[in-house]
Amino acid sequence: MSHTPAPTADTAISLAGITKTFGPMTAVDAMDLAVPRGALYGFIGPNGAGKTTTIRMIMSILFPDSGELHVLGRRSALDAKDRIGYLPEERGVYRKMRVGDFLAFVARLKGLRGPGVPKRVRQGLERVGLGGVERKRCEELSKGMLQKAQFVASILHEPDLIILDEPFSGLDPVSMRLLKEQIAAEHRRGATVLFSTHVMPQAEEMCDHVIMVHRGRKVLDASVDAIRRRFDTRTIQLEPLDADADVSGLTALAGIERVERAERGYDIALTEDTEPADAMRRIVQQIAPARIELSRPRLEDVFIEIVTADAESRAAPDRVRTGAALRDAITGASAGEAAS
Repeated sequence: MSHTPAPTADTAISLAGITKTFGPMTAVDAMDLAVPRGALYGFIGPNGAGKTTTIRMIMSILFPDSGELHVLGRRSALDAKDRIGYLPEERGVYRKMRVGDFLAFVARLKGLRGPGVPKRVRQGLERVGLGGVERKRCEELSKGMLQKAQFVASILHEPDLIILDEPFSGLDPVSMRLLKEQIAAEHRRGATVLFSTHVMPQAEEMCDHVIMVHRGRKVLDASVDAIRRRFDTRTIQLEPLDADADVSGLTALAGIERVERAERGYDIALTEDTEPADAMRRIVQQIAPARIELSRPRLEDVFIEIVTADAESRAAPDRVRTGAALRDAITGASAGEAAS
């Protein structure tokens, strides 16, 4: 039975019990999902987890074997195609066309016409560091440049919903930063953004909310803040201003369980009932810090813990702390906060 509520005017994407098989393989297994309008969601998981198959069903490139989906209030993305921007995982352009002509052509397909289109194309290219390439043929651009040009094609018409499948794959650090800035700008404009990635730190950096999938199943659907609170490491990272500072006295401070040498400075573990802010104040009174911060769990660590717990629960059914229990604890806490 689906646990996803019926789509509303505030929901950009709604999936209820979506399943897709290819022969004996189940690529997506009873997927429930609700993405609110105006949200920035990360769709994360390893390669082969079912992310691209799910996105293709959202875009009506593939059709589910069972379940229901709605996109921008319609039963098919085809009915709302002019309000959607899509960057597929497999890139594709008309290689002999000039870049400006290609983008103007895509704009017309999305209903964008008039004398302002060339200016919009030019400005879009400039924002991703491709100023002056309008007259070049697509085949003359590098792979990374083509990827940025296709991103521009996906947002030229200022869509309500932007879906990006592995948008940062193969980009150099400078291009990646430019693209992140443009995605953030589209979100500030009011667009709903869903992007998939197998590089979890990218989602952790950009998103307020993540959906984590593994072997076609959704294993986590929660805000980044809720995940961090549930998996709080209760560890403070300290980098002393003086690299030779004596930190041995920190273990005598109230609330500090142990101090361990780390790659950069020290990891300071707190006792269960200690408030991190109080501990930080006590630490800086004794050691001048170049950097002091509360360690945050990485999404990669959370994913590994959930998947490992699921595997162990299948091997030992009486195990209490299963991946599902972790998932429900996080999601339940997030829902409770929203209700309050």
